[in-house]
Amino acid sequence: MALLDLTLQIVCSDRLPELPWQDWFDRWLTDIQPSLPTDWQAPAYEACLRFVDDGEIQQLNRDYRQQDKPTDVLAFAALEDAIPLGLEPEEPLYLGDVIISVPTAQRQALGHPLETELAWLAAHGLLHLLGWDHPDDEQLEAMLAQQDHWLNQVGILSPQR
Repeated sequence: MALLDLTLQIVCSDRLPELPWQDWFDRWLTDIQPSLPTDWQAPAYEACLRFVDDGEIQQLNRDYRQQDKPTDVLAFAALEDAIPLGLEPEEPLYLGDVIISVPTAQRQALGHPLETELAWLAAHGLLHLLGWDHPDDEQLEAMLAQQDHWLNQVGILSPQR
């Protein structure tokens, strides 16, 4: 049984590699999520992973972050605080949306495969949905270490930053 019901939306014109996003998000959530009851019948969480072009992410970045430029990833968390782990909802808890600009990811993927960059950005976005942030160097290093760990879990060598 999947831990997360992931909606995948590809609304950019760029060709994307087919990657096991559902499996990866389930693994990543399982890594930090306590075990669910054995009689669990449905996904505990829902989220959306959306791949867009620079124009769409620039508009979102301008509208929500007052930065009129493209960015690589945006995360719109549905919860104000970290998710309550071990929650037993009757319906899945909606975590939010992770939006990745494919053209920006392609530009950033110098020296490593696009798949690596996309996984790195998706892991970063998921951490934001789970309440992680990086307002200082210490928290940024913790977040980057978690991203490294997650990429290693799914057999991807983390990009050199």
